[in-house]
Amino acid sequence: MRVWLRDELGVDPGEELSRIHDAVLRQDNAFFLGPAAGPTTAPDRSRLRPAVNQLPGDTGQLVGREDELALLTAPCRPDSVSVLAVDGPAGVGKTALVVRTAQQIRDRYPDGCLFVDLHAHSTARQKLSPQRVLRRLLRSIGADDREVPNDLDELMTHWRTATSSLRLLLVLDDALGTRQTQPLLPSGPGSSVIVVSRQRLPALDADRRVTLDTLGAGNATRLIRHIVGAERTDQEPEATSELVRMCDGLPLALRIAGTRLQTRPAWTLAYLVERMTGDAHRLSELSAGDRSVEAAFRLSYDQLSPTQQQGFRTLGLAPTVEFDVRTPAAMLGWSPQDAELVLESLVDTSLLQQPRPGRYRMHDLVRVHARRLAEAAPAKTGGVRRATLRLYLDAARIASVWGSGAFPNGPQPAGAPFTQWRDATLWLDSAGAELVDVVGHAAAFGEADHACWIAEALTGHLLGRGHECQTVLEIALTQADRATDRRMDLSLRNALGLTLMHRARFPEALTCLNEALALSRERSDSREEARALVGLGAMAGLGTAGPSTDRGRRGVSWLASGLELAQQCDDHWLAAMASLALGLIHHAQGRNGEALACFRAAFVPSMILGHPRAIHRALTSTLDLYLYLDRPGTQTLLRQVAGLIQETGDVPLHTLALTRLGTAEHSAGDLSAAVAAYRHALAQHRTLAPRDDPDHDRNEMDIRCKLGHSYYAAGRITAARDQFSTALAIPGAARYPREHAQAVEGLSRSGTLGQ
Repeated sequence: MRVWLRDELGVDPGEELSRIHDAVLRQDNAFFLGPAAGPTTAPDRSRLRPAVNQLPGDTGQLVGREDELALLTAPCRPDSVSVLAVDGPAGVGKTALVVRTAQQIRDRYPDGCLFVDLHAHSTARQKLSPQRVLRRLLRSIGADDREVPNDLDELMTHWRTATSSLRLLLVLDDALGTRQTQPLLPSGPGSSVIVVSRQRLPALDADRRVTLDTLGAGNATRLIRHIVGAERTDQEPEATSELVRMCDGLPLALRIAGTRLQTRPAWTLAYLVERMTGDAHRLSELSAGDRSVEAAFRLSYDQLSPTQQQGFRTLGLAPTVEFDVRTPAAMLGWSPQDAELVLESLVDTSLLQQPRPGRYRMHDLVRVHARRLAEAAPAKTGGVRRATLRLYLDAARIASVWGSGAFPNGPQPAGAPFTQWRDATLWLDSAGAELVDVVGHAAAFGEADHACWIAEALTGHLLGRGHECQTVLEIALTQADRATDRRMDLSLRNALGLTLMHRARFPEALTCLNEALALSRERSDSREEARALVGLGAMAGLGTAGPSTDRGRRGVSWLASGLELAQQCDDHWLAAMASLALGLIHHAQGRNGEALACFRAAFVPSMILGHPRAIHRALTSTLDLYLYLDRPGTQTLLRQVAGLIQETGDVPLHTLALTRLGTAEHSAGDLSAAVAAYRHALAQHRTLAPRDDPDHDRNEMDIRCKLGHSYYAAGRITAARDQFSTALAIPGAARYPREHAQAVEGLSRSGTLGQ
């Protein structure tokens, strides 16, 4: 009748005829015969066509997807069609999750569960057009092929009419975009559609979205143990952990690695790990039969536009796992706006992640694939790498408290996307511990000069994180002999000596600085000789037990010589540091007038530098002496300086200033202000990593003892006892006699010693 109406009259069947056709398809006798033929409620489905179930078998163990499964299996609205979207990178286990979901909820859909693989990322099979899929779906619910039209609009109408009274579950796997999926949505209230794609599909109106990520270490280990067997994995716990790390928690990679171990019982896990070591081998080993991690990634890459492909390949050369828009912009010579558009589009393809606004990262295996694609054109990789390293060099030199005059060689910042030291500092802070990887990246790819220049420029920035600073400098020192800048071995030795001194590793610091001093004199390098002299003088003068010892006098002599050379070289930062160290020695010797003159002298080069950290160090030392001399107004000045230091982000110096402020407030009789300052200092101190602060525990004891004394003076005896007790409970507290004695005395005075 439909064909006749179309050919003879050019119209579609009316609403009544469509209902009759639908009842015929459903074998709904009650529709034709009325109430006498059966109950007036829904027809007895046991007498109708059996509900179709096209779901694949639920094979394999699903690990670590409990939250996602709970979200997908939650009941949907019965009065509309629900759309659930599942996306994620290749090999992350999207289909396995969706099949498990569908198997668990299929009883809610009495008219059938349909499954269609759209082959968006398949080379073996042709991608399915909406027309072809609709014809298949219509046949699945009992439509006659002879009555199925060819036109897409007619097919959509036919499909919606046929499903208007059905409650179906439809799974559309490996979808490419909304144009492919939108025509396939059924119309029956209570039906559900699960769309699975590597793309985010932002144009799809989804009721719920699940984005799958790789498995954490614990769940990845569970999966390997399940595949390989607990006995083999438990015998090699370290190799198991390394295999999980190399697979980056990607279920496809873990399953392929597990399968290889299953089929090769003679292999140990350590042997497979050894075979996978290095980018050239890792992806090659993650292949078994027709399953391959690299092939899965390549299919995603092939779907990208040329501009996206260029951006993706280039990101494989980034020296850090995480980055912001500045990195690809510098690598490609693009504007930040153009770079951000490409980055956001790669996020939508699941080839790039966005852990937080403005920051991006690649999964480890995806990075390996991108790097291999980039290295297929080696002529272009060198320039891209150097552009990235130049970005980090510019940032480090702009942020450095040493000032531009401290870096006489190498490219000076020009055209960098940082307007001032604060912007550069914040950008370097966002890289965190990955700054070590930047220097390692430069060293690994033969960029010796950049490795050395960046490490030197980062010293001031990383000094508060001594462990990282030492690692960066040690990596760079291995490249100094290869660098064209022959100054670098001297500069890096001096910087390493300064870092070791900051970490209280004095014998090693002494060795570094003595070597630098001898070499600098041999080469007539006044700048590096000055740095070595100031470092040695500070250690000798400040580390001496008494003010009149030979070491103390030698320290003053070295510092004076270093200060003179620094002034001749216009090294303002070094001149300021030498003056501060001399002032501290004079103060220790009771020569406060000379100490104050040195602190004021340090202020002049600090102002020339213009960097707040240098200025604040000079001010803090001066105010520390004011505090010792009990000069009026000291707390007001310290309060202003503490606020200014906080803006620089220098946590150790801010903690020191707050502690001094607390002492000044206590001396002035404002106990509540003293308590507030000490508590603020403790909060700042807790943000410091103990491994990067050699005096971490001693400083905490000092602050707590001072806070305890302020509590005691204010009559808050219980709070005071808590601070003294906490100070004594710090591991190794007895190693600090002065602070330990203060805490014991505080407890004794509050009547709790021995309790």
